[in-house]
Amino acid sequence: MPRSSRSFSAYDHFLALCFGQLTFRDSARDIIACLSARPHLQYHLGFRGKLTRTNFAYANEFRDWRLFAALAEVLIRRATRLYQNAQRPDWPPMVFALDASIIHLSLKLFPWSYWPRSKSGALKLHTLLALKGSIPTWATLTEASIPDLKLLDAVPIQSGAFYVMDRGYLDFTRLVRLHQQGAWFVVRSKQHVRFSVLASRPVDKAGGLRCDQTIVLTSPWSRRHYPHRLRRISFRDPEQDLWLVFLTNNFELTPQVVAELYKRRWQVELFFKWVKQHLRIHHFYGRSRNAIHCQIWTAICTYLLVAIAKEELGLEKSLYEMLQILSVSAFEQVPLEKLLAKSPALENSQTLSNTPCLFDF
Repeated sequence: MPRSSRSFSAYDHFLALCFGQLTFRDSARDIIACLSARPHLQYHLGFRGKLTRTNFAYANEFRDWRLFAALAEVLIRRATRLYQNAQRPDWPPMVFALDASIIHLSLKLFPWSYWPRSKSGALKLHTLLALKGSIPTWATLTEASIPDLKLLDAVPIQSGAFYVMDRGYLDFTRLVRLHQQGAWFVVRSKQHVRFSVLASRPVDKAGGLRCDQTIVLTSPWSRRHYPHRLRRISFRDPEQDLWLVFLTNNFELTPQVVAELYKRRWQVELFFKWVKQHLRIHHFYGRSRNAIHCQIWTAICTYLLVAIAKEELGLEKSLYEMLQILSVSAFEQVPLEKLLAKSPALENSQTLSNTPCLFDF
């Protein structure tokens, strides 16, 4: 059975992968070439092992990707604590958006990733995003053919939390699980849902609302699996000229807030877009399933590290600006707060020797 390289630790492996993410390296060869060009600075970056293409490729092939997934969970908990107050006061205390995004792969390079629907290679990244600070609180990678709604069985449920989802997650056999565990959901409805109206409340149509109703499902299958009352809210979005219908098991929030929660669900779409545009999950450093998982989990860790640094240092720069500065300053021995300030200033050598780097967070 293959074993981990003794001269290239898991921490060295993580640093090399993060270096590739932060500096936009497109291949393992690029990472090794850039780091080998400044060998006297590798120690200051945290490397203690022997960095070679062979060691890096071996680690990508055989070091268990669950190690990086576990590290992401640690960073998620830390980031969640930092951003727990970043929310509107009229919102519920815990609001999450659930969605998935396809990561396309070359079928010639990754034959194990075959996706019958498109006859190409792909994986699917499922993410539960806290709308407070746009921090992922749970994520998993699956085959692209796995339906989104099946991941509702794996999502961690917190009592009192709101879960906002698109209509791809409309499955009453799974939504009843959220209801039974004391959680709230807001999901976009489909046209084929059959229901009967029990009560109707007046709404302010000037704001786009059309109806606020209490309903029960009437089809035998739906009524058997979800016998409870539901709230149906109809909303017309004038900006995109869309007619949206939401179903929720919460009867306390105003219909305006329910519509706003669904509108803010787009933050998870923006999260996927940001990660795909600014981190390396299109050019891969290995061809095995394990290597792909290691790289994607490290991309999530990199996003969380930058978000943590932004909040702990009280920086006004956006995550994009921070990433661009770090990409050209990976070898700089400058305090992180000085590096990311509006007017970075170098300190004397004594200060530099004790300054934290990004990976100290």
